[in-house]
Formats: sequence, structure tokens, C-alpha cells
Amino acid sequence: MLSPNTPIKFLVTEAGAALLSRYGVSATTVSVAPGRVNLIGEHIDYCDGFVLPFAIERAVVIAAALNGTSEVRVATSFDTEGAVIPLGAPQEISEPKWSNYLRGVIEGFRLRGIEVPGFDAFIVSSLPVGAGLSSSAALECAMATLLEGFTETSLGTREKALLAQKAEHDFAGVPCGIMDQFASAFGKEDQLILIDCLTGGTEMVPFADPSLTILVSNTKVSHELSDGGYAARRKSTEDGLAAIGKPSWRDVTLADLEGAAGKMDEVTFRRGRHVVGEIARTIAAAQALKSRFFTSLGGLMYASHDSLRDDFEVSCPELDHLVKTASGLEGVIGARMTGGGFGGSTVTLCQADKAEAIAAFLAASYEAEFGFAPEIFATRPAEGARLV
Repeated sequence: MLSPNTPIKFLVTEAGAALLSRYGVSATTVSVAPGRVNLIGEHIDYCDGFVLPFAIERAVVIAAALNGTSEVRVATSFDTEGAVIPLGAPQEISEPKWSNYLRGVIEGFRLRGIEVPGFDAFIVSSLPVGAGLSSSAALECAMATLLEGFTETSLGTREKALLAQKAEHDFAGVPCGIMDQFASAFGKEDQLILIDCLTGGTEMVPFADPSLTILVSNTKVSHELSDGGYAARRKSTEDGLAAIGKPSWRDVTLADLEGAAGKMDEVTFRRGRHVVGEIARTIAAAQALKSRFFTSLGGLMYASHDSLRDDFEVSCPELDHLVKTASGLEGVIGARMTGGGFGGSTVTLCQADKAEAIAAFLAASYEAEFGFAPEIFATRPAEGARLV
């Protein structure tokens, strides 16, 4: 029941063939940027916390060639009608919506005084949209890497990730933290990335044991919440921190939070309890991984899911079912939801030789409960954004 990961070389071939078919040109520059999952550290990247994501073996690929004009012409496997993006002036939000991620990246280069030449491009992706795997960050990082190639510029990994994050803020209206773009840009094979969201510092954490793998289970659902979901929860963390009176959640202990409980409502208190606990769990998880204390790591993953379900209230029945079912299976070390929640995916750390059987049981149980099958694939940490 494992869904196969399409090798990057096949995506590159597909993108090149589509570019030739659509625009009649052969690719001269091809960029790749992976999606990501977060092993632990959810909804704390905007709270100055720590997160522990990694780049996955699914990615966005852009094949392109200069066209000698002052515009970018781009089509995708999911929208062959495409978009035309004029150059030489400040970028503006426009249609189609997916093109705004590209426009934001182009604007980031323009603001740095880097002139972007006209080109034709075709985008393919093996990342499911809406699965919580950061397909938008992968698109932004792939575009930024492509522009580095065309302009013979090297922004540096950190600056490129921050440029991509700003593109999402300004052109998609999503006030995301730094995790998604940092994971796509900094990814390394067989390594997770411990990101300090207060300083922007990164530390690579080895995940080299070939006997382990990670299953990503895409629920294929996305629940819209009437309270505004992400934005409402982010505001709760801001309100809680203001009530405590400290400059950063990194300075807050559980005793601080409990001491200020009378200054906030019960929901805000629970949101803060998740933040304090998740920061501590993420630090402990990175240490457990370094020390190969995998059982401890699994326990931290389950505790993270419980907190996201009960205190932060961003889980849903589909995510809860996958985590609960996984917890009773032989070979499973830990499981939790990953991403923003309300749907999306779970991550299951397990023994590699049992991954196929675990995936089959999860899929069958999920389909029996909800009437449709999830998409489940295995992945290990992969290389970040690059030219190929």
C-alpha cells in the first residue's frame, strides 16, 4: 500500500519534455526543491521555538530556458493554461493564484537589485497539494534557485529561504514562520534540521540508521474552521505572551504560565501550555535522536500529538485515527500529526522492514473508518533546493 516516490531524474525528464511541448524550447536550467515534514515542533515556529523538520523525497521541479523577452511565461502540470508575468516593474498580486508565489520570489530579486531575464518554464511536482507537506515553500525555493542560476547569483541558503518566506507573506497572505522554507532550502540527505526560530540558527541532526524510516500518511482531507484556524491560534499565543509579560515564549516556564493563568481565559492558557511543552519536547527529541534513544523519541511524538489535539485543538478525527492505529502496531516507534492541522498528514517513525505491512494496515483501517483511502509513502531525509 506504499505509494512510490517518483525519482527526481524522472521528474526532470517530465518537466523538460513538457517545456519542449509547450514552448518549443529545450531546458537549459532546471531547479529542484523538496517538500518537508516536521518530525516534532508544531505551531511554535512563530513563537520563537525550535522545530525539527526534514526535506522529503518528493519535490517541485522547474525546467526553463531564456526567451529573450521581458516576461516570464510559465505553465504547470496542474494548470496548463499557465501564466505570463511581466518583468521590469514591481510585481503585483494577480491571477492565477499559484503564480503569486513566483511573483513574490521575482520581486525579492528585484528589491535586491538583481535583474531577472525573461524565460519560459514548466513546473511539475510530486507533492500532493493540501497535504501539509509545504508544496508552496518548495515552489518558492525552486523558483529562487532557478533565478540564481539564470542571474549567476548565489544568495546563500539562509537569505534564499528568507526571501521565499517573505514571498509567501506578501504575495500569498500567509504569515508563516521560517520552518517550511528553511527545511526546503537547508535539507540534507540522512539529516534532520533543528531550527532555532528565535535566532534563525540551524543544526543538522543525523538520521543515518538504515533500519528506520518515516511513513507520511496523507489524510486527503482539509477541514475549514469557522474561527479562522491558523490566525486565531496565532493570536492566542500572542495574547498569552502579553498576559505573562515576557518578550518571548523562550523565556516562559510552565510556572510562569500557571502564575499568569488568572490574566487569561482557559483557551489561551491551553494554547500557551502547548507552546511551552512543545518547545521542551522538541529540544528533548533532538537529543534523543542524537543519542539513538528512539523509544524516548517515540514517546515525545505521541505527547506532541496529544497536546496538538487537546490543548491547541488543531487535529481532526482522520489524523487522530491514523496516530491511534499506528500506536498499536508492531514496528512503530512513534506517530503524530504534522503541519498546520485540521487535516493534512501524519508522520510515523517505524522499522523499515515493517513499513510495508504498517502502511497496509493503516490504509485498510482508515478506509474502513472513513470510506476512502489515504496516500501513504515512506521517505528519508533528502537533499534541499538545488540546480540539476
